[in-house]
Amino acid sequence: MGLSWENESLGARVRVALWLRDEVGEGGKFSKARIRKAVRGTEQVDRRMRDLRPAGWVILTYRDKPSLQPDQLYLEKVGLPIWEPEHRAAGLRQISAKTRRYVYERDGHMCRRCGVAAGEAYADDPRAHARLTLGHVNPHKSGSGANAEDLITECARCNESVKHLTGVQMTKEQVWDRMKELPARGKRDLLAWMKVDHRPLSAAEKAWGMYRQLPAAVREQLESDLEALMRG
Repeated sequence: MGLSWENESLGARVRVALWLRDEVGEGGKFSKARIRKAVRGTEQVDRRMRDLRPAGWVILTYRDKPSLQPDQLYLEKVGLPIWEPEHRAAGLRQISAKTRRYVYERDGHMCRRCGVAAGEAYADDPRAHARLTLGHVNPHKSGSGANAEDLITECARCNESVKHLTGVQMTKEQVWDRMKELPARGKRDLLAWMKVDHRPLSAAEKAWGMYRQLPAAVREQLESDLEALMRG
């Protein structure tokens, strides 16, 4: 008989994974209250659930999937079987709070791959809003570390796409066609970014990224404050 999530001798992360696999399944909805009730006596169930994401588990909230209620979550994909010994440590590289904060601030609280800010709607899918996370600069590199230089701010969508990418999304010719269509100023800016392998953010863009990661009520107050300041 296989492992059961009811086995209290197992670690919390393993029990949570087994519960999601057996009681929810891919495409299933659940609530935090339900999983807390099931995996009783386990501290920080929410955190253990978040720890599954680096191991390829895709768990969406209402911020990622607007059809969900605020108290609902959606198991889009079961990732690595972390209950098996060879996968037990998958995704467990620990990133300190200090490093996490530094990387978010360094990257202007924006996804370095697509440029979306925290909570911002995607241009190609206005119903979906970005949730920021940290990914590795080289997601396929074995043993990639948890130091700031190894990390990059990504939205959840880019993080998932890049992590499972086996080839390039666009051909060299497709990208070159886009480059040729840019005006002269755009070509100069792009070349400058290529030289340093970084797109510098303007002061306004940095402020925008910081603003987007604040709660809605605080953003509304800041908008009013800025309007009042500009009216002078």
